[in-house]
Amino acid sequence: MKKDEKAVVLCYQKCTTCKKALKWLDEQKIPYETRAIKEEKPTEEELTMWYKRSGLALKRFFNTSGNLYKELGLKDKLAQMTEEEQLKLLATDGMLVKRPLVVTEDMVLTGFKEAEWKEKLGGSAQA
Repeated sequence: MKKDEKAVVLCYQKCTTCKKALKWLDEQKIPYETRAIKEEKPTEEELTMWYKRSGLALKRFFNTSGNLYKELGLKDKLAQMTEEEQLKLLATDGMLVKRPLVVTEDMVLTGFKEAEWKEKLGGSAQA
C-alpha cells in the first residue's frame, strides 16, 4: 500500500470475520474507511475493475458460504455463466460478495486471511 493511501473495506457490520478484520487493521495502524456492502453494494463497473486488478479467479468474489449463494444454487450455476453474467449477478446484491473486500489503488483482497493481509498490507504492529 502506498504511503498516505487509505484502503476501502467493504464489509457487513454483523459479520464476525469483518469485525475481526477491522480489529486487525486497527491493531496494525493501517488507515482505512469502511463501506457497508449491503447498503452500498458494489456496482458492476466497480466489480469488473476490482476483478481485473485483483488477478483472482472471479469465483473468489462470491460469498460461497452465504445463504443467498446457496438459495440461488450458484454452486452449480456459476460454471455455466459468462464472466459478464457473473459480474452482473454479483452487482445485484452485496450479500453475494465475499467479505471483507479490501480495495486499494494497487490491489484487491477478498476475505480475511491474516497472513495474506500482513504480506500485502503490511502494518506497524507485530502480531
